[in-house]
Amino acid sequence: MSRVELFEKIRRDRRQGVSIRELAEDHGVHRRTVRQAITDAVPPVRKTPQRVAPVLGPWKEIIRGWLKDDLGMPRKQRHTARRVWERLVAEHGAEVAESTVRRYVGGVKAELASPPMVAVPQTHELGSEAEVDFGEFHVWLDGTWTRLWMFVMRLSASGKAFHAVFGNQCGESFYEGHNLAFAYFGGVPKTIRYDNLKPAVIKILLGRQRLENIKFIALRSHYGFDSFFCVPGVAGAHEKGGVEGEIGRFRRRYFVPVPKVASLDELNRLVAGADISDDTRVISGRPLIDGRHLTVGDHFTLEQPHLEVLINESFDVAVDLECRVDHKSRICVRQAYYSVPARLAGRKVAVRLGASHLEILDGSKVVARHERSLHKSTETLTLDHYLEILVRKPGALPGATSLVQARKAGVFTEAHQTFWDAARRACQGFCVSGWRCHV
Repeated sequence: MSRVELFEKIRRDRRQGVSIRELAEDHGVHRRTVRQAITDAVPPVRKTPQRVAPVLGPWKEIIRGWLKDDLGMPRKQRHTARRVWERLVAEHGAEVAESTVRRYVGGVKAELASPPMVAVPQTHELGSEAEVDFGEFHVWLDGTWTRLWMFVMRLSASGKAFHAVFGNQCGESFYEGHNLAFAYFGGVPKTIRYDNLKPAVIKILLGRQRLENIKFIALRSHYGFDSFFCVPGVAGAHEKGGVEGEIGRFRRRYFVPVPKVASLDELNRLVAGADISDDTRVISGRPLIDGRHLTVGDHFTLEQPHLEVLINESFDVAVDLECRVDHKSRICVRQAYYSVPARLAGRKVAVRLGASHLEILDGSKVVARHERSLHKSTETLTLDHYLEILVRKPGALPGATSLVQARKAGVFTEAHQTFWDAARRACQGFCVSGWRCHV
């Protein structure tokens, strides 16, 4: 029986005229308890006696010192209450109960512990703020288990988010993600929150100060937004919790089970469709607007006019490089190989490296354009770049890597076959194999 039920029975019997002495005897309680029940139907809170431990007195500072030193030690190599008691007995000859030490150690640990992390509810003005981050995930890309990166920009007020998939999280992908996100939103938020990604931050200085990447400064100046950098570590993740949670939610919702796609473009089309589907989502915990819970799409309709005006010209994300063409008419960019016209072998060429493509220039003329490779040590070769060599070496075509790639991509045409046949005839039949390529 609970004390509330006991008090109820005592009060009911008291209304029948039963004396306090009789009530105490009938219910087996002290007369003080009977008087408490008559006075109030709610039992008083039990008082916990404040016990002192005089035997522990001489050892309190030693215990506190051990526990303070533990703050700089690995978590798995810190004192437990039992270990403290064992050391007191073995090293100092203390005559004290383990339970006494345990109570004191628990109090000191609670006192030395860091204050709990408390989230402060936030209200964001329409169009005032967004958050940016990259998220990692895996897919089956053309039959290969591949790690990719998802750029995410999330508007803090409406929760509307833009997602784009890249093969890496380098500067070109970071800047291109901004171009795509601003075009998708049709405007620019006033302030964007970041963690300390390398494309934006070169070095973390004191407090909120950062040595910023020159390219990032140019991006910010181009679109006219302000940046806010979170503190490093776990604490900084809580300063942009909206995009952190969005990455996890999107990954669980649309990348489970693991997608199987033929190309990065196909995957980005799936992601774009997912962004449209999310417009019907209602974010739980949001306050009512006009007496109802708005969907993400409806809320974004209210926010979009408050974004800053988007300029027509996109930011140039390309990085300018200079590469030397090797004896196989290739250049090496970020540990991947790309073909150029054979006449440029041995020369230096300019390269403009973008997020998804790269261009090779001879002077001011673009002589080759390739899709950026997702893997290291790969070769991306164009058959046309080797045609002038195949005029002199038609027998090299059957085993050419560029031919294999052209066949796989479906770009080996009848014109290529005609060209090769003419090259063989020009060599007066020196191709011993007589092998013929069939389209």
